[in-house]
Amino acid sequence: MRQGFPIAQPGMRIGILGGSFDPAHEGHARITREALRRFGLDRVWWMLSPGNPLKAHGPAPMAARLREARRVMPDPRVDITDLEARLGSRYTAQTLTRLLPLYPGVHFVWLMGADNLVQFDRWDNWQQILDLVPVGVLARPGSRMAARRSRAAQIYAQARLPATQARALPLARRPAWCFIDMPMSDLSSSAIRASGAWRDKT
Repeated sequence: MRQGFPIAQPGMRIGILGGSFDPAHEGHARITREALRRFGLDRVWWMLSPGNPLKAHGPAPMAARLREARRVMPDPRVDITDLEARLGSRYTAQTLTRLLPLYPGVHFVWLMGADNLVQFDRWDNWQQILDLVPVGVLARPGSRMAARRSRAAQIYAQARLPATQARALPLARRPAWCFIDMPMSDLSSSAIRASGAWRDKT
């Protein structure tokens, strides 16, 4: 395995939570703990993106975001990574296309908050993502109904696993996705940035 890449053995079930993490906060940690439990994952990788193509302004420096993410999520089952930068990709479909061949036999699940499912059909090659890996969607404040009614959810309605089968998601035949409810957290990176607290750390 390349230097700086997480180690994973064939047969492992690994969730990938991508995003700018600008900054990471307890809401990310809560989603991660819930995903580990509900989807039966062995590990979760936080994949900090070089920049979100859907956002107008770039994030804080990678080193600062990695440092804060490790402070927020010290769980040994969670790897904090800059994989996207190492792979030289900015779009999820491109990242997965380059990443999956490096880990043969590993069962990956792409994790996202319900707010991302609402706009999932705007992602570059979004349908390819569903062809590559199962997708686990976790409820977010104000996004439950909108996510369930989203274009992506409607197009892939037949591929949805009920929440009672969430632990089967990592091995499910693709395309497959599962929506699970969880305790709500109103924390958001944008609110933390607006408060000025994050700027003082970078």
